[in-house]
Amino acid sequence: MTRGQFWGFRRHDGTVGIRNHILILPTITCAAQAAKQITELVQGTVSFIHQHGCAQVGIDYDQTFRTYVGMGLNPNVYGVVVLGLGCETHQARSVAGEIAKSGKPVEVVSIQDHGGTLMAIAEGAKVAARMVQEASRLRRELCSLSELIVGTECGGSDACSGLSANPAVGVVSDKIVDEGGTSILAETTELIGAEHLLARRAVNEQVAKRVYEVIEAMEKRAYAMGIDIRTGNPSPGNIKGGLSSLEEKSLGAANKAGSRPLEELIQYAEKPSKKGLVWMDTPGHDIEQMTGMTAGGAQIVLFTTGRGTPTGSPIAPVIKIATNTPIFERMNDNIDFNAGTIIEGTESIEAVGERLYDELLEVCSGKLTKAEILKQYDFGLWRIGPTF
Repeated sequence: MTRGQFWGFRRHDGTVGIRNHILILPTITCAAQAAKQITELVQGTVSFIHQHGCAQVGIDYDQTFRTYVGMGLNPNVYGVVVLGLGCETHQARSVAGEIAKSGKPVEVVSIQDHGGTLMAIAEGAKVAARMVQEASRLRRELCSLSELIVGTECGGSDACSGLSANPAVGVVSDKIVDEGGTSILAETTELIGAEHLLARRAVNEQVAKRVYEVIEAMEKRAYAMGIDIRTGNPSPGNIKGGLSSLEEKSLGAANKAGSRPLEELIQYAEKPSKKGLVWMDTPGHDIEQMTGMTAGGAQIVLFTTGRGTPTGSPIAPVIKIATNTPIFERMNDNIDFNAGTIIEGTESIEAVGERLYDELLEVCSGKLTKAEILKQYDFGLWRIGPTF
């Protein structure tokens, strides 16, 4: 294996996964607990709790539907059991139909059609067990980084974020792009004040124009509520960690994007259509934006933190990167990697970036992250409309 390769699972549609999950996908909050119980019965399955899937209309319906489908289509998923109640707005069969187009094993279980919760759990567990055994026959093969989509994120940021961990992630982002892969920058809320820097790196005028449109739309959402977005961002923890303003936070957050050209801007939970650096329009909420990137096809997430966080994903391994050594030592149960050596002056940004790149390759080839070991299966949908 060369440095630009990893061991992954080849899927029917040609994509490559770095995990081999069976996803129990509840399309409605009423089915979420039953899905969780299936995962407790069947090893090799994952799921998530949420409160959505019904009484959603218009673009809000579309975005939730896109997220459900995207989670099932993520290359880290071998097969999907779509679990519904039966009468919800987001019909399980519709979600399953879209996922099935990829060639993945997909089956639908309905609580109403199967005669209640216990019968649905039994049927779902039976189907899932069969899929797990099928998935266990797959063997990893050497894959190129050109087939990787890496999500980048910062949460619980502090004054060190823009000086250590974020620039180190930027080094990795550039390496992924140079290898022909894709790096996703997200958190539109936390790029306000740095948009001009990203617009300068746009591949053309159309993309540059889109940068300003996305920022303006995010600000208008706050204005429509009659609030200043800066009352919630930076957060109290960010301020305690030394960040003075949203603009300072944004300048640090933009460092995760490295230095390569910005190829396109995509919607929440949308799969990139181009290789290279991509901006996904998401909120700043860590779990909501991580869910969006995972639904957009990201197989792995690089997550920087100065204040500490246990956050993970049911589908994509999340590498937690400390911006300072004290938080790495204090929350070692949750944090995988220390970039605090940059602040201490014992390592350069480039050297830490090289170490992080090697860590990413190890995780892609099977090394478990702390969040995976602790089963930190977080999921959050970005709702953009009212419930009816």
